[in-house]
Amino acid sequence: MNLSGIQFKMHHRIVGKLEKVGATSMQKAVTIEEARFDLQEQGWLSYVAGGVFSKVKKTKHQRYYV
Repeated sequence: MNLSGIQFKMHHRIVGKLEKVGATSMQKAVTIEEARFDLQEQGWLSYVAGGVFSKVKKTKHQRYYV
């Protein structure tokens, strides 16, 4: 799997976990622990969260949502 394939896979894993726990708005944002991100997913958060075009958003209090 190439880098873009890995990035695609991790993005969808992270989005899926956030949707599963109901983190669908800033008010419903969750912590890493609440989303149950594994170490690999945690490592990818900085790459997939917070970009202008990213579906995954990060609050100033280190909480995540889609």
